[in-house]
Amino acid sequence: MFGKIIGGFAGSKIAKSTSGIGGATGTLLGVGAATIAKRLSIPALVAVTAGGYLVKKYMDRKDETPTSDKAPNPVINRTPPEVEPAIV
Repeated sequence: MFGKIIGGFAGSKIAKSTSGIGGATGTLLGVGAATIAKRLSIPALVAVTAGGYLVKKYMDRKDETPTSDKAPNPVINRTPPEVEPAIV
């Protein structure tokens, strides 16, 4: 029971710093995480933790991908040279 309370409290605090997730949703996620963590075996818990870490690193790296400061090559408007009509 205390695990669910602590998980709910932690989930609520994390949700406040995360955009798109409200306090109640974070609380439910924290309670669910505490319940799942209690029922998982040690290897499964390690795998889930490592997977979450890798996903976080991937998302952070994706957000930090710099955009090119250089403007794309401009298209030069080249008109054909004026040619005098041939007199036949």
